[in-house]
Amino acid sequence: MKKILKAILPAGFKASGIACGLKKSGKPDLALLYSKVPAVSCAKFTSNSIIAAPLVVSKKHLESAKGFHAVIVNSGNANCFTGKAGIKDASLTAEYLAKELNIPKDSVLVNSTGIIGKRLNIVKIKQSIPGLVSGLSAQGIHKAKRAIMTTDTFAKEISVSLKIGSKTIHICGIAKGAGMIAPDMATMLCFLMTDVSINRSVLKKALDTAVTKSFNCISVDGCMSTNDTVLILANGAAGNKTIRGGKYLKEFSKALGVVCMELAKMVILDAEGATKFIKIDVAGAKDWHQARKVALAIANSVLFKTAVFGENPNFGRIAAAVGASGLRIKEDQLKIRLGPLKEKHVDLRVSLSLGKAKCRVFTSDLTPGYIKINAAYN
Repeated sequence: MKKILKAILPAGFKASGIACGLKKSGKPDLALLYSKVPAVSCAKFTSNSIIAAPLVVSKKHLESAKGFHAVIVNSGNANCFTGKAGIKDASLTAEYLAKELNIPKDSVLVNSTGIIGKRLNIVKIKQSIPGLVSGLSAQGIHKAKRAIMTTDTFAKEISVSLKIGSKTIHICGIAKGAGMIAPDMATMLCFLMTDVSINRSVLKKALDTAVTKSFNCISVDGCMSTNDTVLILANGAAGNKTIRGGKYLKEFSKALGVVCMELAKMVILDAEGATKFIKIDVAGAKDWHQARKVALAIANSVLFKTAVFGENPNFGRIAAAVGASGLRIKEDQLKIRLGPLKEKHVDLRVSLSLGKAKCRVFTSDLTPGYIKINAAYN
């Protein structure tokens, strides 16, 4: 498997990104990912009970359509908490794009990110779609990756390639996310494209596993968004024999896991206001779920995160977070090892002495910079 930290579109895909005026800054805010041939698709969405309008539309399309051609994403406006009007706007976005591309409406998936509670300017989007489509190219991913950003300071991208039989297949991923990052479909948008031919049901299993071990094991502030999406398109353009299981599924799943993990780490490296990248390893648990629960309790502890920012090795805050997780553990069972806090990368190892399971979680410190960014975000 070959890995590069740069987005290179797989065969059969094109992309585009423009500024349509949703952002006051004039920065790019509308992206398009397109496959000429219909692709199989599946997605993971936020577990928040308040979900954005585009997710409602995309879920409906994923249930009804057999093939997917396009993903359109706007930044600067989340189109959430906008009622029936918001759902209409998301649906119209898909409709306008489908007409311009001459594809079925339900083959379009819609995403948004930005401010919650404001009506989307559908007029600006409609007026910009012809230019967005005309800008489609195999190199357009570099414009698309910037058009999905909000408070991000850098674009998150990666590509991998591997052999499936005699064919070389590719996986490309781009993501956005820096704040409102919490587990259970971490707050972010992530779009994955691959030219592999694969059965949809096994693709879904591969995505579930990749997300569970990556995006659901990161946290910046413990705040869950309404728009979280990880979406994958597989168009089969590589020409491999369709994967339905076996060793090729295992190899593809491993590669997909690498893509998701690298993007998840980038989200933490770009966490709003952060000065530290924190790796938390919890071992000695009864099972993986127990280890993850304890690791996230530490990762979401405001006291722990501020201590790391202050380079204060206060072990009591770690012990308190472990106990507050609901875990029943005796003091002499808990072992804590905290690495040097003056480094950019901080390692924390916790042993529970309850079993052999383990889990790794990534988080960041909590700083005045985070407060400043979010106090002014509107």
